Amino acid sequence: MARIFSLLLVLIITWLLLSGHFEPLLISLGVVSSLLVLVIAWRMRIIDAEGHPTHLILPALRYWSWLALEIGKANLAVARQIVNPKLDINPTVLRVPTSQRTGVGRATHANSINLTPGTVSLEVTNQDIEVHALNEETARKLQDGEMDRRVTRMEGSK
Repeated sequence: MARIFSLLLVLIITWLLLSGHFEPLLISLGVVSSLLVLVIAWRMRIIDAEGHPTHLILPALRYWSWLALEIGKANLAVARQIVNPKLDINPTVLRVPTSQRTGVGRATHANSINLTPGTVSLEVTNQDIEVHALNEETARKLQDGEMDRRVTRMEGSK
């Protein structure tokens, strides 16, 4: 039941933030449309731990904070490579093992790789992610498994 109220709250807040209208009629229409979406989601039986993962809110905030720092550091490294022509760009393709149990966890891992400048996820399987990296240093950072461990911890697998 808490998951249903949580989803309704998220839907209403999202509607308010995206619409930007705060007149009584429009707010009531937003609440009605949010209730309609909630009923449809309930009938489709998608209000579950995977469809609305309320248990991941705090771990996700910790992970996103860490990821934002990593994205910033990677941005600086890529900018340094662009500005300094003497630095060696040696693209490589590698396979990064994954320890996530769910598709959401593997997707989070692959998307985190994509968000980090200098890396692109090419293929995701149950065992690993094929990644194109800008240089060997970036590849080593992925192979050390820090991102994998953090995503797995956020997912609650370990």
